[in-house]
Amino acid sequence: MILPPSTLAMLGGGQLGRFFVSAAHEMGYAVWVLDPDAESPAGRIADRHLCAAYDDRAALNDIAAHCAAVTTEFENVPADTLAYLAQRLPTHPSAQAVATCQNRIAEKSFLRDNGFPHGDFAIVRNETDIETANAGLFPGILKVARFGYDGKGQTVVESRDAALAAFRAFKGEAAVLEKKLRLDFEVSVVLARDAAGRVRCFPTAENRHTRGILDVSIVPARATACLASDAQEIAGRIAAALGYVGVLAVEFFVSQGRIFVNEMAPRPHNSGHYTLDACLVSQYEQQVRALCGLPLGEAGAHSASVMVNLLGDLWFREGATRVVEPDWARLYAVAGLTLHLYGKREARPGRKMGHFTVVGDRLDAVLETALAARRTIGVGVDDD
Repeated sequence: MILPPSTLAMLGGGQLGRFFVSAAHEMGYAVWVLDPDAESPAGRIADRHLCAAYDDRAALNDIAAHCAAVTTEFENVPADTLAYLAQRLPTHPSAQAVATCQNRIAEKSFLRDNGFPHGDFAIVRNETDIETANAGLFPGILKVARFGYDGKGQTVVESRDAALAAFRAFKGEAAVLEKKLRLDFEVSVVLARDAAGRVRCFPTAENRHTRGILDVSIVPARATACLASDAQEIAGRIAAALGYVGVLAVEFFVSQGRIFVNEMAPRPHNSGHYTLDACLVSQYEQQVRALCGLPLGEAGAHSASVMVNLLGDLWFREGATRVVEPDWARLYAVAGLTLHLYGKREARPGRKMGHFTVVGDRLDAVLETALAARRTIGVGVDDD
């Protein structure tokens, strides 16, 4: 075990890293953060912020010399960086696991080769791959293999010609062509797995997205107990197949009553934010525990919960000529609601600036309260 007051290292300085730093501090650890952004949310509260590139050898050597273990909050940290650090200190998740999750071709191939349920797909490296793709893949979604997240780097393609045009717009970058499924809804499972293979799954979340970005998470998911349990079982088997140590999120599509793996995230996840307020142990404390070899905490929820994302659009009122800070008093007035702001200096449309979670005994009442609070603050009016 790695015990306090040891120093841990976090690769990535966003909000997920910020929550990790807070959890580690509460447990008695010091944390160094490596992030090239001088204003990174996690770096601003870390014991030391190394403002350098993720492959900066001087910074990596500094981490290796002074930290007891290293993890990440950002799947696009170069796998080579993780492999380099793993030669010197415990590094979780592994470079191999991250490399699988950060490339859609590797990810889809992993799901196929290990027999996990997934939608039909084709690997696209050139235009010929599209011209010869199975006609049953259309309509589909063309997704770049690397650096696509929150709906970026992907487009719906109704036909082969549309897929060719999209591939050219992506400047010939390697991609996957996925058959577009008829969705009933989407769910996700966030879990922690330790080095001994023990797994703790948080309750399955039901997720709604807007423009490819998570909008609302409802916990427990309004799905059958069997489906929620199946999602957790599949997520656990994925973690085992990856030899994963740390916190892993697995997102699923539910189509015509069947469950399909959409993608994995080798880190805590936006859809697991609710664990901060509704669970006995948060996903961030579990990340610290798994990294340090501590016993994993119980992942059960003590309350039903609904999490609502707050994007930078909220700071830009229609017709406004300047950025306006939202009226947070409206949220603080709501019983059972906890507001989390990420400390980002600049609001931008589409940028994740914070979230709030409403907890309570009855999911229907919690959902009604959360959606009403959402309307009050001006986030949206879609209550379906």
